[in-house]
Amino acid sequence: MKAILVCTSVSHGNTKRIADIMGHVLSARVVSPDQLDPAELAGYDLVGFGSGIFLGSFHAQLREFVESLPQEPRRKAFVFATSGLPEARFQRFSRPLVKLLQQKGFEVTGTFSCRAFDTYAPFKLVGGIRKDRPNGADLAAARMFAERLRTHIAA
Repeated sequence: MKAILVCTSVSHGNTKRIADIMGHVLSARVVSPDQLDPAELAGYDLVGFGSGIFLGSFHAQLREFVESLPQEPRRKAFVFATSGLPEARFQRFSRPLVKLLQQKGFEVTGTFSCRAFDTYAPFKLVGGIRKDRPNGADLAAARMFAERLRTHIAA
């Protein structure tokens, strides 16, 4: 199985830490959207798309990259995120990106998110929230998620 992770990690490196763990398990390169020619995605069996969450949405650079992809039959994908606040059941921040990836022809096989250090706007006034995240348990959960993906895709 050939895999790649497209990751935008701009504030504290939280998402990159998660991507690096998953990339290690999947033997995958971790790249930012500007380091990848979209045509290269055709050569991968599995593509991960991830970023931190900003005002309830994935980073604009990642969204714009996915929006720029032509619609064509593709293989499998997954979505991952880090966020200071949890994903609400009634309004999942992963849902719009999952739908967009499906429109672009990907079969989305799963989503992963964990809490992370966040200093956005009002949180900056108090020194940020989730200062200890992602922690060892979050990294272990990311590793287990990637192992399940690897097993599922290889089967």
